[in-house]
Amino acid sequence: RGAAVKIVSAQITGVNVAYVHREISSQVQRDGVTAGVVRLETDEGLVGWGEACSGADMESVLASARAMTPFIIGNDPWRAEEMKRDAWHRGLWQFREPTGNFAWAGLDMAMLDLCGQQAGVPVHALLGGALRESVDYFWYLSGDDLDHLLEYAQVGLDRGYTTFYMKVGLDDAADVSRVRAVRAFISDDVRLRIDANGAWSMTRARTQLAKLHDVHLDFVEQPVRQVPRDLLRDLRQFVTTPVASNEGLWSEEQARERIEARVADVFCFSPYWVGSLRGFQRLGYLVYEHGAQVCKHTHGELGIAATAAQHVMLTLPSIVEGNQQTAAHMVGDVLVERLPIVDGPTWGLPTAPGLGVTVDERLFDEAILNYQRDGQFLPYQLAT
Repeated sequence: RGAAVKIVSAQITGVNVAYVHREISSQVQRDGVTAGVVRLETDEGLVGWGEACSGADMESVLASARAMTPFIIGNDPWRAEEMKRDAWHRGLWQFREPTGNFAWAGLDMAMLDLCGQQAGVPVHALLGGALRESVDYFWYLSGDDLDHLLEYAQVGLDRGYTTFYMKVGLDDAADVSRVRAVRAFISDDVRLRIDANGAWSMTRARTQLAKLHDVHLDFVEQPVRQVPRDLLRDLRQFVTTPVASNEGLWSEEQARERIEARVADVFCFSPYWVGSLRGFQRLGYLVYEHGAQVCKHTHGELGIAATAAQHVMLTLPSIVEGNQQTAAHMVGDVLVERLPIVDGPTWGLPTAPGLGVTVDERLFDEAILNYQRDGQFLPYQLAT
């Protein structure tokens, strides 16, 4: 890889990019993506980009990422695992792990971007190489108005998506009606899955899934709450619909425990929940070893985080068709490149060194101003 390099500067900035329509579920009502964009520069002039996702409060994630920079500045990006170990142990971030993971994930992405650029290879090559030529992504149907859902489903069909995803858990009767209507509209030739975000009790989950048995769901994501840990596994014994674990995979330790306990058929999580791209990959292989599949998760992300996760997904041995994405549902991004999944379900093999992303300075500045003016896109809407 040549001579050692040193990181000499770190800039971490809050940005906003709106959705084309509000995201509505039993858990959130959100109008766009707020993220922390990480820019690292080396003494050789290389620039690496990363993205720290927002969680509950973007300001706390930005502050956390900035507080971690003493463990990075002056160090070699090829020693990122050592830096994280020191940040967690000596920096005491082990006591604030979820927020710490969201922050560190952005720094980790930027360091791998630097390593790939210096080595002249894409990040997936640094992670052992691709096992496939492409990854398939879903079309997200959000909202409670059926006419809008069907209109938006037609957009997804027209763009060639073959996996459709809906939120449920607000109103049982309306949920069944909407899911049936969407299935009838998109036909049985494509996959349909639902996500309750843990809104159902065990009894409600069994009842709702029984009513939807003939809809032939691809899987149901987090039908019951994430604690106690084995509640989802218990439900799995009573229903024929495959189940996915999502909530509760909020650290490497939590994800490992649930994967090893085989609580689900699918594990839906992300690099930012477990703190790094390598952590996501390690756990992805563990999912494979326990006979399940990985579904790449998002709760809203820009093209930087989406691209970073794409590199990892290419290297995993057991993934679903129809991974999560929001790129097709945003009014724009901060990148020069247009992500392939804006226009269709398939994303191929990146070949440029590093992550292979180029930040558009005009769009980036606009997104910064949006955040400074409006603050974070909150996950909730309060009555006024």
